[in-house]
Amino acid sequence: MAEDYVEKIYAGFLGMNMGIQLGAPVESPLWNYERLRATFGDIRGPIHRYSVFAADDDVNGPVFFMRSLYDKRDQGELTAQDVAEAWLNYTRAGRGMFWWGGYGISTEHTAYLNLKSAIPAPRSGSIEQNGTALAEQIGGQIFIDTWGLVFPGEPTLAADYAQTAASVSHDGEGLLGARFFGAAIAEAFRAKTIDQVMKRALAEIPEDSDYSRVVKAVMVFHEDEQEDFRACVDMVRREWGYERYPGNCPIIPNAGICALAMLYGNGDLGRTIEIAVMCGWDTDCNAGNVGTVLGVLNGPEGLPGRYREPIGDRIILSSACGSLNILDVPSFSKELACLGYRLAEQPVPEEVAEWITPGQLHFDFSLPGSVHGFRTDGLMSAPSKGTAAGDERGLRIVLDNISVVSQRRLWYKPYYMRKDFEDERYDPVFSPLAYQGQEAELELYLKQWEGDAEIGVFPYVRTAVGVKILEGPWRILKRKEATRISFLLPDTQGDCIDEVGIRIAGDGHFLSGSGMLYLRSFKISGPYRQKIDFRKQTIQFGSITPFSHNEGHWSLSPDGMGMEAMSLAKAQSYTGWYYTKEGGIRCPVTPITGEGHMLGIRVQGVMRGYYAGLYRKNKAAILKEDFGVTILTETDFEWQIGKCYDIVLTAEQEVLSLFIDGREILRVKDRQFSYGMFGCIRLYAGRCLYGNMEITGTKLL
Repeated sequence: MAEDYVEKIYAGFLGMNMGIQLGAPVESPLWNYERLRATFGDIRGPIHRYSVFAADDDVNGPVFFMRSLYDKRDQGELTAQDVAEAWLNYTRAGRGMFWWGGYGISTEHTAYLNLKSAIPAPRSGSIEQNGTALAEQIGGQIFIDTWGLVFPGEPTLAADYAQTAASVSHDGEGLLGARFFGAAIAEAFRAKTIDQVMKRALAEIPEDSDYSRVVKAVMVFHEDEQEDFRACVDMVRREWGYERYPGNCPIIPNAGICALAMLYGNGDLGRTIEIAVMCGWDTDCNAGNVGTVLGVLNGPEGLPGRYREPIGDRIILSSACGSLNILDVPSFSKELACLGYRLAEQPVPEEVAEWITPGQLHFDFSLPGSVHGFRTDGLMSAPSKGTAAGDERGLRIVLDNISVVSQRRLWYKPYYMRKDFEDERYDPVFSPLAYQGQEAELELYLKQWEGDAEIGVFPYVRTAVGVKILEGPWRILKRKEATRISFLLPDTQGDCIDEVGIRIAGDGHFLSGSGMLYLRSFKISGPYRQKIDFRKQTIQFGSITPFSHNEGHWSLSPDGMGMEAMSLAKAQSYTGWYYTKEGGIRCPVTPITGEGHMLGIRVQGVMRGYYAGLYRKNKAAILKEDFGVTILTETDFEWQIGKCYDIVLTAEQEVLSLFIDGREILRVKDRQFSYGMFGCIRLYAGRCLYGNMEITGTKLL
């Protein structure tokens, strides 16, 4: 692996998201080529600046379908069914993840329902099953960027894996799009020019395919007309336009636009994604794919600030797992690098591995320009080369006349609410990444330019619904010396923490100080405890905070003291850190009708985890869900409709224990799942009420 492997992944993933966020506001068919040109002319910057960009299918797929490599059951080659299981495990039925446009209309919706109906992959996405029109839509290439990122310099391997992943939902030319871009991204790690990238990617698809023909047609046109990209657009629209292909978003016309954008962008990432968007059709998908290629090709130095700054290393996702839906780009880039080293059977460098600890936040600002989602109400920047020499490294915050009355804040958001977004894109749902009892640690370095005032910080957290600031004691910062600050996150009385940060102040009204403050590292770790008071929760994106619901109907009880669940079959609701290894959930459960009123622990998605509680009539049980429910142990237990039961479910090492009303009812050993979320589970038709609960993570992965 090259020394800049992690940096190239980082730049590629940021480049993808720059393209997506530029194109998303004009993704609608209403924004055709003519309207885009008449309205925006020559695009040279963001069309819309989102306060926070909500989730997008073009990011969900590359992040979550890749998790099949973590979850697969054996050590053999990746299969389409392995990826299909990731589709089923991380997707909330009918919400988020991808476009739910209807069976036979949306390719992804169709493939998902095929999988749910026990039609295995790759048949789930085949022409035989779904027809050519659905199989050859654009999704074959828009969800595969990460496969190229984990096979640097190995275009054939990347193409093979991308094709396997794409075959869950696509076939024919749709698979060729996956092969082309998987290979292009992998080749970009070692290539010098975009021409080299495209020629190598073409070698991975048949010469007699429409995909190869449209790309070559654009390359030939570019040889004769290298300045006017709009002339090439006219050619693509005339000879390869949408009217020639069925479906909502056919892959071949968009392949022509991607090729055009890469060539006429002349190796510049910003210009490449701008051209991709100005051409119309699938604006965000096309700009996202070419953004990944150019990001890897050019590295972090080639990332245009006008598109990078609004992202701020923050990506929002919309899986069934709320704590995985807040993605830190530098951390994710290092995770992908670890995976890439593993696939290449090479040791992971210590400087990469030591900062990847599932179950905690650990930011070091070492990647060039990284900010890890931090925000400030003043001026902030990051060193262009990441970790600078000497003391002045990390995130830089300008302090101008800091005093008691002139202050600054610096904070990280470990949780999001609907109010943080401008739209409803793909229904993101969240569980916090910071909890009561955990320890926050910061390393700060103060370079004070002038002023006699002592400059110090107040660590604080803010609650999500009550918007209360809970502040720790003032700590004076040493001048030209590292100051380490740690504080325990306080009890939020059933609310969630949505900010963790520091308030920067001087020690007097008249004395002030100016200088530069460097945040060298930030960490939140350790055991946690979360009380969930439903009087302090709201319904957001179709889920009750801080849960993510899958199936069934979930509502706040009229008295605000609980969460009512109603379902015709299995329905689940999850919360807590995804990587909780040991701990427990305590909740009063009142069955109203039916059977199967359960709690969940070590839940790793919709199709994996442990459930326990009131099972069949006069039975209590501990069950395992692994693409099908099996009974680990059960016992006689007389329970009644309408009676409230205090249920506790714990996990310690391989031991699962179920307590009801203070008495241990069942205990069993199982080693399959060693970590996961907590949940409220309905197994069969019926209703039940889940009261105010408490979750505890005593050990994280």
